[in-house]
Amino acid sequence: MNHEHDHPSDAAFWDQAYQHRPHHAASNGAPNPVLAREIAGLDPGSALDLGCGEGADALWLAKRGWQVTGVDFSKVALDRARAIDTARQVNWVQADMRVWQPPADAYDLVSLHYVHVAPAERAELFGRVAQAVRPTGTLLMVAHHASDLETTIGRPPMASLYFTADEVAAWLAPGRWEILLSGTQSRTATDRHGHAITIQDTVLKARRIA
Repeated sequence: MNHEHDHPSDAAFWDQAYQHRPHHAASNGAPNPVLAREIAGLDPGSALDLGCGEGADALWLAKRGWQVTGVDFSKVALDRARAIDTARQVNWVQADMRVWQPPADAYDLVSLHYVHVAPAERAELFGRVAQAVRPTGTLLMVAHHASDLETTIGRPPMASLYFTADEVAAWLAPGRWEILLSGTQSRTATDRHGHAITIQDTVLKARRIA
């Protein structure tokens, strides 16, 4: 599963975080569950996975026929992704998505999972990401929900990091998008004590129509 960007921090933060955790088995074929569920039925095309981490989602998409670009600002994570991607199925790019400009109208799918930035950066980031989706393409954004703070999952206790799907939808260009899903979805996770708990994801799925 992709790393979950809990902090609006820099590449050094995530490089250090990855260096102190075991290699994740991205090759086990397990993507983020929302991605697997929400792209079912889509014809493979070009895909952009932003905040790709060690590459689980990107490799899963590539194995299903997608032409994938995976972007992350952690060199350690991307080195691990490249080591798994022996067939060079994915184009791995090291960049800070807070400033990186993706090509416009370029992708049939843009996927952004668990990327949390400061409130002042959100509208610009999500707007820039959305313009990378070509007409008829799909935008999928998944984030932690503020209700997770009431559980034992261990999210950063920073209320400003969290946002709603409706807020993201409001940042999309008017008249250019069909909102297919906007709300929360429950899933089971394991907390730091090894207990199974129910948490919520914020999910926005939209199709570009113009």
